[in-house]
Amino acid sequence: MVSIKDVAAKCGVSVATVSKALNDHSDISGATKELVHHAAQELGYRPNSVARALKTNRTFSLGVVYDDGSSLGLSHEYFSGVLDAFKQTAEANGYDVTFINRNIGGHLTSYLEHCHYRGVDGICVVCTANYRDEQISELINGDIPLVTIDYSFHNRTSIISDNVGGMESLVRYVYEKGHRKLGFIHGEDTDVTENRLASFYKTCYALGIDVPEENVLEAKYHDPRSTAECTQALLSRKDRPTCIFFPDDFSYIGGINVIKEAGLKTPEDISCVGYDGIYLSQVLVPKLTTFKQDTVTLGSRAAKCLIDAVEHPKTCIPERILVKGYMLEGQSVQQL
Repeated sequence: MVSIKDVAAKCGVSVATVSKALNDHSDISGATKELVHHAAQELGYRPNSVARALKTNRTFSLGVVYDDGSSLGLSHEYFSGVLDAFKQTAEANGYDVTFINRNIGGHLTSYLEHCHYRGVDGICVVCTANYRDEQISELINGDIPLVTIDYSFHNRTSIISDNVGGMESLVRYVYEKGHRKLGFIHGEDTDVTENRLASFYKTCYALGIDVPEENVLEAKYHDPRSTAECTQALLSRKDRPTCIFFPDDFSYIGGINVIKEAGLKTPEDISCVGYDGIYLSQVLVPKLTTFKQDTVTLGSRAAKCLIDAVEHPKTCIPERILVKGYMLEGQSVQQL
């Protein structure tokens, strides 16, 4: 295996000079850096990550704690978009990404213990099934730099999709289309749900829309089956809604199936709106009106903030960063 000493011998410089050149130190001339990089490439030299970690006390690795609460994993289009943007930004800045679980060599452990075992420099927590879990609390209060996505803690930087603004945009759009009888199917109890639900009620109140409690139902995110049950309940109302809000675009599939089985058409008989703006929503017929979340910005900002916390711990101030999205107007809302 080619060592840094071999590169130094070929260039006729010291090992320290080679190390500085490879790490782009400012006290090494451009000509020397070019010489060293060319020699390293010619010899096939590759830095040893273990040696670098011992020398710098950093592994240039970021851990990701991800659990969407379902069996979809990385096939979940919204979160796969967020995680892909996180990964690309991390790698562009010289960091690897490691998924953190609670298993080390077949032995159950905690998230924090696994992070220490892997030696990650920072952690990104993305949509755990339960942010209030003691395992997450241990991470939040641990000694490793950390950012969260879509959930806020007072002592950690969080990257938040603008669920309040997104829901307000949808309600106002539907209102302008003439709808006053609304049905709202929301996801399970999370920060995201609380913000969307509060925004829904607040915007309806501001517009003078009265929403009966029986028209607000809970399903599960990304679960067409539970959404289908809620849709069936709303359609059975004597004074049924003219427009139904679905928890997300994917769960809307359960709703549209029930609507078709009832002999109804969208949007002629019942209007629908989704949330997330995934690719599927734009190829359905009719195209779904939804709110597009900016997954690229969410993931990339999370990576940049985490790297900043790793590299500049003394100047990094925890903050709550709001990422806005935008409406995607489809053909699923009828003009009344």
